[in-house]
Amino acid sequence: MATKRKKSSTSGARRKRADAIALLKADHRQVETWFSKADKSKSARDKSQYVTRICDALTVHATIEEEIFYPAFIEATGDKDIHHEAVVEHAGAKDLIAQIRSMSAGDDFFDAKVSVLSEMIKHHVKEEEQPGGMFAKAKKSEMDLEALGEQLLTRKQELESARGQALGFNLVKQARGSSIGAA
Repeated sequence: MATKRKKSSTSGARRKRADAIALLKADHRQVETWFSKADKSKSARDKSQYVTRICDALTVHATIEEEIFYPAFIEATGDKDIHHEAVVEHAGAKDLIAQIRSMSAGDDFFDAKVSVLSEMIKHHVKEEEQPGGMFAKAKKSEMDLEALGEQLLTRKQELESARGQALGFNLVKQARGSSIGAA
């Protein structure tokens, strides 16, 4: 696990891209944007597309935090309270995401569940990003945030690629099924 800080000769732009906290915060900002656009969407189709993006992004984000960032954080800081609260918040979000994924944008409670998910995520982000929160404590620790950032980015790309491949497979499967049924 990457827990020691190392000096790097990489450029500032590369360092920022690879920094674990910068990567996780960028995910937070992206999801906030999509929640805002989903909330303002007038069509069920547009809202559904934003909500799908949100659910996909949050699923990947939670996975990389749980697999890579949180273990490094707990090893470096020993702060079980912050860690445990974050894990419990993730569990609640994952449960709500599963419910939302089983619905359509026009279903009863869809908007309410998306709204509650948005509020849960706002709370979770505030907890992570606030002074004294997980990210602040990570910065003060001996965590090698650049090495962790590279690990997070690599894993994120793997998960997104696997998700894309699964979606492509399902679309091909659906197309075959519909052409068979039409014959």
